[in-house]
Amino acid sequence: MSEVDENPLTSLQDDVLAELGDDRIWDIAGLLGTDEAGARQMVGTTVTALSGEADTVATPHEAPLTGVATLGGFATGGLMAGVLAEEAESVAHAVARRTGLAPEAVSRVVEMVIPVELAVLTKRAGRR
Repeated sequence: MSEVDENPLTSLQDDVLAELGDDRIWDIAGLLGTDEAGARQMVGTTVTALSGEADTVATPHEAPLTGVATLGGFATGGLMAGVLAEEAESVAHAVARRTGLAPEAVSRVVEMVIPVELAVLTKRAGRR
């Protein structure tokens, strides 16, 4: 597993991609039937949908990761994991609509990205 970049200017998407690493990026590419660039784009779209960084991905609910870094602590990981699990389907459908990919494949990618994004946010919060 890659270390999260210590540069505070690194984007959340870059940190999640680094944390996923090349092997999991290729796993995602295989799930989606695409290449590495397509998998990276899908991860970026998923991160955007989960974190509410942009209005380009409309989610049915408020982005579930907005402000998660302020919750702090390892103990909140279980709580946030539960919240994210509830939102995963909504996010997957929004990302599938945006990308035109099969919802089942997108759901599997979202399920792979959620714990990684949560880990990245936890690391970022720990550095503050």
